[in-house]
Amino acid sequence: MNNVRPLTVVQTLPALQAGGVERGTLEIARALVAHGHRSIVISGGGRMVEQLIAEGSEHICWPIGEKSLLTLRLIPRLRRLLREQQVDILHSRSRLPAWISYLAWRGMPAGQRPRFVTTVHGMNSVNRYSAIMMRGERIIAVSETCRRYILDHYPKVDPQRITVIHRGIDDAEFPRGYRPPAEWIDSWYRQFPMLKGRFTIALPGRLTWLKGHHDFIELMSHLKAGNINAYGVIVGGEDPSRKQYAQQLRETIKQRRLDNIVFTGHRSDMREIYSVCDLVLSLTQGRSESFGRTVVEALSLGTPVIGYDHGGVHETLETMFPEGRTPRGDVDQLTQRVTDFIQHPRQVVRPNSYPLQKMTMETLTLYQNIAAGQRQP
Repeated sequence: MNNVRPLTVVQTLPALQAGGVERGTLEIARALVAHGHRSIVISGGGRMVEQLIAEGSEHICWPIGEKSLLTLRLIPRLRRLLREQQVDILHSRSRLPAWISYLAWRGMPAGQRPRFVTTVHGMNSVNRYSAIMMRGERIIAVSETCRRYILDHYPKVDPQRITVIHRGIDDAEFPRGYRPPAEWIDSWYRQFPMLKGRFTIALPGRLTWLKGHHDFIELMSHLKAGNINAYGVIVGGEDPSRKQYAQQLRETIKQRRLDNIVFTGHRSDMREIYSVCDLVLSLTQGRSESFGRTVVEALSLGTPVIGYDHGGVHETLETMFPEGRTPRGDVDQLTQRVTDFIQHPRQVVRPNSYPLQKMTMETLTLYQNIAAGQRQP
């Protein structure tokens, strides 16, 4: 990346609270700053803004992800910002921010527009609203699964506009064999004393039905009925719009008298949690995961993962831990597989196939190439 023209890049997304999209935004922002570019992020704010700014980016707090007619007022404001700040790349990562970005971008003279990039992070419902993610001059797909989804459901998209850039995991952040500090371990077992000395199975992810919590409850019920000494840890915060779902999960566990499941709530110390657990699960329901970041993070540390064998999780397990694949939605097979792992522990021997540096450099190279290329009329 030597001798390249410094770029001004704006990324837009609904908020910077938590999640894979948000983490990817910060990772690209950090890489831009490290290579001498100017990084601006527009979002509704959140707990990750402080880190973003500390790492050298600028943040503009606009309600660009709010589903309100008032959000349309941001279109001329964004157009003015793009012009005044001489933005080179406008990169949208979510549907509503992409609509605002696209309408602002289309309203500029062709020769004065930045280049418009979108990232398809997941397999959203197929409709006109979602189709905005296909309007990028270049479309980043976060996996081969995601690329196939685009081509299958949006056949008018030119395949040449799609670039697959897998999400990346920092080996320095998730090193093989990592062990948390003694202070962290002491704190963990003070909070959850029932986990000490038990085989611990983690299910990470926000509390939404897509993450497969009911299958997890069934699994833990089967293990308890089989007198298998294991504890399940549900790691993730409540979705503010789905509090009833979270309450339903707790009620189900209480009614079934499952004392082998605990909730941690939202956690920012996933590395440490993965490292003290014996097994991590990925049980995504309905639409498949587009990549499966939690799978790669856990495997990078050396913690085995069992996951439903579809979508992006299939891709990541296939390359890093194929013995962890299990048929989607088959709780009996899942129980057999988990029981086998408890009785015959597996070692993760393959290295991380998805390094963060590869993801950031491929993205920055795409920015440079499209910035130097011919503009769309």
